[in-house]
Amino acid sequence: MKILQLCNKVPYPAKDGGAIAILSLSKGFARLGHQVTMLAMNTQKHYYDLNLLPTEIKSIVNIIGVDIDTKITYQDALINLLFSKLPYVAQRFISKEYEENLIRILNAEKFDIVQLEGLYMGLYIPIIRKHSRAKIVLRAHNIEHEIWKRTAAQEENKFKRKYLTILANRIKRMKLKMLNSYDMLVPITARDAEIFKILGNQKPMHVSPTGIDLTQLISNRDNIEYPSLFHIGALDWAPNQEGLIWFFDNVWPPIKEKFPEIKFYLAGRNAPDWFVKRIPSNIIYLGEIKNAYEFMNSKAIMLVPLLSGSGMRIKIIEGMALGKTIVSTSVGTEGIASTKNHNILIADKTEDFIKSIEKAISKHEFFEKIGKNAVTFVNENFNNNTITKSLLDFYFNFIDK
Repeated sequence: MKILQLCNKVPYPAKDGGAIAILSLSKGFARLGHQVTMLAMNTQKHYYDLNLLPTEIKSIVNIIGVDIDTKITYQDALINLLFSKLPYVAQRFISKEYEENLIRILNAEKFDIVQLEGLYMGLYIPIIRKHSRAKIVLRAHNIEHEIWKRTAAQEENKFKRKYLTILANRIKRMKLKMLNSYDMLVPITARDAEIFKILGNQKPMHVSPTGIDLTQLISNRDNIEYPSLFHIGALDWAPNQEGLIWFFDNVWPPIKEKFPEIKFYLAGRNAPDWFVKRIPSNIIYLGEIKNAYEFMNSKAIMLVPLLSGSGMRIKIIEGMALGKTIVSTSVGTEGIASTKNHNILIADKTEDFIKSIEKAISKHEFFEKIGKNAVTFVNENFNNNTITKSLLDFYFNFIDK
């Protein structure tokens, strides 16, 4: 099978959930014997010199980059607000250069599947229809409008809240207009699949969570700094910023007061200056980590204080694979069929979040049990080879129809 993936960023290095989700599947397709081409927007935010791709990637996935300018400006946002019906976050990915490269590739080669990585790539469906007979798959990484709606609900500034609400509504309208224009729909979680059904999806659908390479994520409990707390994630993502600030202000002070020797390590890339200034001085801020898995293996309790967002948090799956005892909100665990107090700790109220951390710190046997159960859960549910093969079986049912 020949598969073309369309992406709004180069998914290497795979350091965030979206990149991991894209590249894991690319590798899975290739290792199961299929030909994979990727046309990726090479933006300033996620720019990567493709000449530097490691041989292990270049040898199995043909990644073609198109340099485009997607930077956010207040002027462009205002023009979009006043004179466009498209959400600004989507309009940024409309590119003549990308379209020209897409047409060239579609005219040069016959593909069985064109897989759109995310809602915004759906803007290119008319181009694909015109130049290819391939089956078009929308891979829905999350429910985009839900992210912005939840973010708006948390925003205290009434003008920002109004703008974010408009943005969420525009994204939802765009999604509704795009519904059923593809041939197949691949949500990452069962919850997202149900939402698409409610919205009106009538096309064949297959839930395919992001799989992980279990040969790479190996739990090592020999040198864990116990007790210790840590968070790792993209610090330029608004839901992460919002959740961490809530944690700084409400959860961290009483935890530090009760356990004065406890250390909290904060790791992540692209933190803006304003956010760095909000980090309390008694938190160890590390910025971008060279080896995320090594870092995660060395720490004890992983914190995911998400208040908004949508889709599946890949970092939670990675943390569970490494045997981490994780304390998360319900929003953080959406789309992951984990079990509270068995393989993860879930808390939504401030006092419950505090109590969960205290229990993981104070009861070492409980801490160990949660981590070991987490490893078992991931091994049984998120093996990338198994997940990729299931998706390919779904594709084979439709590519000749």
